[in-house]
Amino acid sequence: MRESGTSGSPSTSPPALILWGLGVFLLVLAPLLAWYVTPRAKVTPVDVDATTVFTGTGSYFDTGSLRTRDRQKITITRHVLGDVAASERSGRAVWDVSTTVDTPPTLALEDPRKAFQWTTERWVTDRHTNAPVHCCEEAPTRFDGEAYLKFPFDVQRRTYRWWDNTLGAAVPLRFAGLRKVQGYQGYRFTGTVQATRTGSRQVPGRLVGRPEQGQIQAEEWYANSGIELVVEQRTGRIINASISPLKTLRAPGARRAAVTLLHGEDLRFTSATQRAQVALAKADSDKLALVGRTLPVGAASAGALVALTGLVLVVRGRRPTGRS
Repeated sequence: MRESGTSGSPSTSPPALILWGLGVFLLVLAPLLAWYVTPRAKVTPVDVDATTVFTGTGSYFDTGSLRTRDRQKITITRHVLGDVAASERSGRAVWDVSTTVDTPPTLALEDPRKAFQWTTERWVTDRHTNAPVHCCEEAPTRFDGEAYLKFPFDVQRRTYRWWDNTLGAAVPLRFAGLRKVQGYQGYRFTGTVQATRTGSRQVPGRLVGRPEQGQIQAEEWYANSGIELVVEQRTGRIINASISPLKTLRAPGARRAAVTLLHGEDLRFTSATQRAQVALAKADSDKLALVGRTLPVGAASAGALVALTGLVLVVRGRRPTGRS
């Protein structure tokens, strides 16, 4: 009498397949996060509404008394407001910038039109590269350089060309090491502006040493003995800034200044502005680090483990079992 026997057919449990599939999905997700999602997350925001304040001491020309007042508090306030509608239409970052320079008498007025100096600009940049884009009613001139209100993403240890709106040209800022601001470390960049003629204005001749002339087109000159910017590396946000501008008047053809219009001595971000800039930079940097590093590494590690576990279970489940 012949014995009959049965042999079991290979089988794979659904949980094993699910684990293996999940692991493969995570392994595919990791490079997508790093190479596809992260570059699209590095875009300049358009819904900006931020104010930065510089303070320090210096000198300014008092038009009332026609003399320069020394050792006075100088305040520079810059308000940046994103034009969201123009940004969405153009695909660029369109920012309207209002900058006031105030002395003690004008600061109390709280009206930019009555400030010692008031300028407005319209800054348009590529949202990915931070390069200037000449469109969308850019004003007052064609901007140049790689950085102005911010630096490009992923700041390198090299020289950048920073737009100086008073000079009307880009200034090279060299990498000068690391610097902590409010306990947060950034890249420090420094540079200077040599005395450069920037324009002219009509003034009484006696003001610039030409009393024999009633009115004269005096030359406006500008210099900056110390520009220092501390930049958050991942986002390009400026977390601290210091400038020492000098604006003077010269008689036509003269080699020396006759009048000091404004001389700021180490005007820098206030502590409140530093804290606000650091908080913004840290929040944005943490988001980019999460998408560009933490999640891809976590997804790859978890995916490899889960996929391997699922594969082992699949292989075990497909082994034939039998009995004779």
